[in-house]
Amino acid sequence: MSFSNHEITALQVHETIELLIKQLDESKEYLYHLPDGRIIDTKSWDGWDWTHGVGLYGIWKYYELTGKPEHLQIIEDWFSTHFKAGSTEKNINTISVFLTLANVYEKTGNQTYLPWLEAWAEWAYHDLPRTEYGGMQHITYVKTNHQQLWDDTLMMTALPLAKIGKLFNRPHYVEEALRQMLTLIQYLFDNRTGLFFHGWVFDTSADLCAGHNFADARWARGNSWLTIVIPEMLEVLEMDESSPALGALRAHLTNTLMAQCRALSRLQEPSGLWRTLLDCPTSEGSYPEASATSGFAYGILKARRKKILPREVGIASVTRTYDEIALSAVKAVLDNVSPNGELLQVSFGTGMGDTLQFYKDIPKTAMPYGQAMAIMALAEMARQFY
Repeated sequence: MSFSNHEITALQVHETIELLIKQLDESKEYLYHLPDGRIIDTKSWDGWDWTHGVGLYGIWKYYELTGKPEHLQIIEDWFSTHFKAGSTEKNINTISVFLTLANVYEKTGNQTYLPWLEAWAEWAYHDLPRTEYGGMQHITYVKTNHQQLWDDTLMMTALPLAKIGKLFNRPHYVEEALRQMLTLIQYLFDNRTGLFFHGWVFDTSADLCAGHNFADARWARGNSWLTIVIPEMLEVLEMDESSPALGALRAHLTNTLMAQCRALSRLQEPSGLWRTLLDCPTSEGSYPEASATSGFAYGILKARRKKILPREVGIASVTRTYDEIALSAVKAVLDNVSPNGELLQVSFGTGMGDTLQFYKDIPKTAMPYGQAMAIMALAEMARQFY
């Protein structure tokens, strides 16, 4: 894979990442006030939710590249502060922080992390509510989301469970994470477009356990979780040759990613961004969105580096290569980082919508996950300079 003669420099990439890390937003504009009196902060660096889980992982991915102790310190300080304050409610989103902690434990061997990793992984494996046919129900601080499957679940829960399973040699964790991937693909993949719907709900009152995909929204950030998670999960499985069935599973995941990326190749805006509703034009209110674009850039870049995606898209109407598509996305990310390090054009945390207008109306604001997804994309880009 080559990015010769492009306009992006290593210095620009690294300087931008440092700005993104420093700009962890402290606004209290978006707080959830729960009926029991708790206040959940999803926006600033003070809270404990999926936004912080993705934020921590973005910093970790850059630390993997540079080994700078100050970046590891940011991560360990976050865990130290929150562990001293005590545990929080276990749900699909709050477990996301343990993907990073598993990596930190693997690096440092800090034994104080061990009981946290074990307790939360056991909860995810045994006690996290399941939908019909065993999918992880997308329970959050705010809602139980009865019988609902969301594409976010793979990033927030399945990937941490797989990583902890590999780390502690607990293959049943890995198998469960893979089961969740297959279940989500079964119910959320749209074989007409190659994209993913945001969610699915089982109607257990129906004789055949029917259901639907809510607004049939092919939502960008939700899709980007798949673009990120599939290469990450394939990396988790990389060294495991214990079962012949894993070869077929790898092929299935690879083909699914290829189908999605082919669809994405036709939908990228000239600016390099993708729209918040991927197949809905800007003229109809679907605004360009930078966090999803960052996720797509990361996933495509990593999939190319790991030889999961070929160089050519394989569609006659698409003349660009995947490398060129990813480069255009990275340029768009760089163009949308403000001088003080805030990633612009980021949609706020987005629940399940029953109409397409719901997604078009989501406000845009800086968020830890936006910063982190940009860091991930740029850190993966930085590997091209080595």
